[in-house]
Amino acid sequence: MSPGRGGSPRTARRITASSLRDLVRDRLATPLGADFQIGLSTKDLHRVSDVIVPVFDVDPSVLDRGSAAYRTFTGPAFSAGAANTADWRAADLGAANGHGNAASVADVLSPLVTGSGAGPSLRPDTVDLIFREQSNGVDLVNGLHVRWGIGFALPDRRTLPWLPGGRIAFWGGWGGSMAIADIDRRMTISYVMNRMDADLLGSSRAAAYVGAVYDVVRGSR
Repeated sequence: MSPGRGGSPRTARRITASSLRDLVRDRLATPLGADFQIGLSTKDLHRVSDVIVPVFDVDPSVLDRGSAAYRTFTGPAFSAGAANTADWRAADLGAANGHGNAASVADVLSPLVTGSGAGPSLRPDTVDLIFREQSNGVDLVNGLHVRWGIGFALPDRRTLPWLPGGRIAFWGGWGGSMAIADIDRRMTISYVMNRMDADLLGSSRAAAYVGAVYDVVRGSR
C-alpha cells in the first residue's frame, strides 16, 4: 500500500455527517471491494511501504516570500518523509492520505465510468458536471498550467502532453502517481509507487505506463 489523495474531511462531514474516512469506506471502498482507505488503520500498518523521498524536495528559500507557493510550503514547512510517520498514516487527510494500491485507486474511480453497472455509480448528468471548466491557467503553487473542472483536472497539452483528448478527469500525486477516469473510453487507469520522482505532477514512469494502455486501446479498435 502507498499514500495517495482524496477530498475534504470538513466538506464530507458537513454534507453527510460522516468523516471522510468513514464515507470512503462505507460508500466506496466496501461496496466496490476496493483495498483503499483514508487514514491507515492500525491492523494494516504491516502492509504499508515507506515512501522513498526524491533527491529533490521543496526548498522554500528559492521562492518569493510573498508568493502563494512560499506561504504553502512554509505553513508549516514539510518533507515527503512525513508520510512515513505513524501520525501521518493514521490521520484523516483526504488530500494526501489515501492508502491503497493501483488497482484499488482504479476501483474507487470506477463509479464515474460504469453507468448503471454493478456497484456504486453516478448518473451521466452528475458525471457531466466534472467537465464544467472552473479555471484555466498557471497554478500559483506548483507553477503548472492546469485546466480544472469540478473535482478533477481536465486534459490540456500544457499540463500533461502525453494524455489524449476527450472527456478525461485526472489528478496525480507528488512523486509521480496518477489516477485517470476516461469517460469516453469507459476505463480507469492508475499508477502508484513508493519510490518518488521529483515531479510535482506525473512522471516519466507514469507517462510510459499510461501511454502503453492507450496504445493497447487504440490497437484493439
